[in-house]
Amino acid sequence: MTAAAPSPPPVVERSPLRGLTRRELPFVPVFAQSVAAIAPSGTAVVTPAFVIGAAGGGASVAAFLAAALLAWGVALVIRPMAQRLAVSGGLYTYVAKGLGPSVAVPVGWSAIVGYASVSVAGLIAVGTYLDQIAVTAGFAGFGGTATIIGLLLAAAVVAAVLMVRGIRLSASATLLVECVSVVTVLALMGYLLTRDTHGAPTGSAFEWHGGTGTLAMSAVVAISAFVGFESATTLSAEAYRPFRSVPRTLVWTPVAAGVIYLIAVAAQAVALAAAPAGTASSSTPVTDLLLQDNSRFLGAVLDLGVAASFFACTVASINALVRVLFTMGREGIAPAAAGRAHPRFHTPAPAIVVAVAAVTGCALWYLLSGAEPQDGIRSFLTLSALGYLGSYLPACLATPALLRRIGESSRAITILGPVLAALLGALMVAAAVSARNDNVTVVIAYAAVLVAAVVFTIGLRVLAPDRLRGIGIYDEPQRGDLLPTVTFR
Repeated sequence: MTAAAPSPPPVVERSPLRGLTRRELPFVPVFAQSVAAIAPSGTAVVTPAFVIGAAGGGASVAAFLAAALLAWGVALVIRPMAQRLAVSGGLYTYVAKGLGPSVAVPVGWSAIVGYASVSVAGLIAVGTYLDQIAVTAGFAGFGGTATIIGLLLAAAVVAAVLMVRGIRLSASATLLVECVSVVTVLALMGYLLTRDTHGAPTGSAFEWHGGTGTLAMSAVVAISAFVGFESATTLSAEAYRPFRSVPRTLVWTPVAAGVIYLIAVAAQAVALAAAPAGTASSSTPVTDLLLQDNSRFLGAVLDLGVAASFFACTVASINALVRVLFTMGREGIAPAAAGRAHPRFHTPAPAIVVAVAAVTGCALWYLLSGAEPQDGIRSFLTLSALGYLGSYLPACLATPALLRRIGESSRAITILGPVLAALLGALMVAAAVSARNDNVTVVIAYAAVLVAAVVFTIGLRVLAPDRLRGIGIYDEPQRGDLLPTVTFR
């Protein structure tokens, strides 16, 4: 008896993600997406001072090392999904395939909160640090909320143009900016480590202080320095070799960022220990350290590098955000306009315009409320960390479920996924319990978004079950992807 011939792979006439650039992005733009989304150089200047001021240098080193290991572990767990599915929805689509559409919707909302919040923080940081350059240089008439808002608006317009014009252009531009910023920041961190502290004692640089609650919030802030490394998954449908470039980016981005952050934490801990009281609470503490050495030029160079890094972060984060919205628009979960692509540039232009307007509006609202820019950066980074963690946790559970469903279970992933999910959950609970002052508002805001997402999901189950079942689209094989049939005579 002759064995039946294997059935051909399922193919479609058109990809559900049609309209986007398909199978064209080389590795460099894909890698640039994740690198720019975490803004390693800008974050290395801004974030460590928050943690050092709250918990001390020793706790800061521990917090950033633990955050790096946690981010790397999450990357290892979600890598198998990146090796099997080319998507534009990122973790939202992965969770839909692993745990089902009902879980995916809140995950998608959580990811949107993460991308949007870090974009708001990025725009505020761009305005703040560019304004600081003018102040440092001594230009009259600069300094204050009005200047920051003007610079912020200009950055938002440039970002929107770059993103609409094409993902390759925006990703390559952000990588170039980030590479220059990283070299600049690392050089200045080396200067801080080796500069003369004028005999000031530095033995207290790596002390631990603060209670358990302070350490929990410090860990969340440290985690916020790594979030966004997974954003390359939103470009996998557009990548030339998605099942190679995206997994590599996932694994190596947290490692590279971890090295940069540990150098920055050590340098700032030593420098701040010898600095005058109140330097750590400044809106630009590292710049103040350089200005104490009467180095206006180095201070301006640092501010420019930080502003450039956060600009790249804003572009990369909104790029990821709009691709999640694009996927939801195609599935009927978001308005249909979100799922439309520009006919010439092949980018989700309508979603880009709306996202940039919303992010800019949030930044303007915060600044016009009279709050300090540095407080805004801290609060929105914390909110983004909660949003990212809320999507990482179910993604760690989705991978083992998906692999088990397709008959490719991995013992390592089956064990590591739930362990990491438990750690992420414990971190979120600890942060919520220990939240104080502005952090309480951040936690409440994130909780409100999750409640709204659950209510929305229930509404879909009752009123539009077909739409809910349609969640989870990805780039499926097309006829043009198959080799032509060869007939032997």
